[in-house]
Amino acid sequence: MNVFHMVIWIVAIVAIASVLEKYLKVRAKEKSNNEVSDDTLQKMEALEERIQVLERIVTENKFDLRKEINDL
Repeated sequence: MNVFHMVIWIVAIVAIASVLEKYLKVRAKEKSNNEVSDDTLQKMEALEERIQVLERIVTENKFDLRKEINDL
């Protein structure tokens, strides 16, 4: 093997290592994003439950919005 082939191999190995490193970083970032989205999903479900309770309160016959506003 001459020096030219060795240089080509070194460049190829460095390029492959660089691509592999970037791939692993992106994969780790996606994994952490999935964890965040699970947390966000739980928060959204909690908010949805609260909205349902508020809708129930507002749509009750006993709830008179105009009276409540005037009382303020």
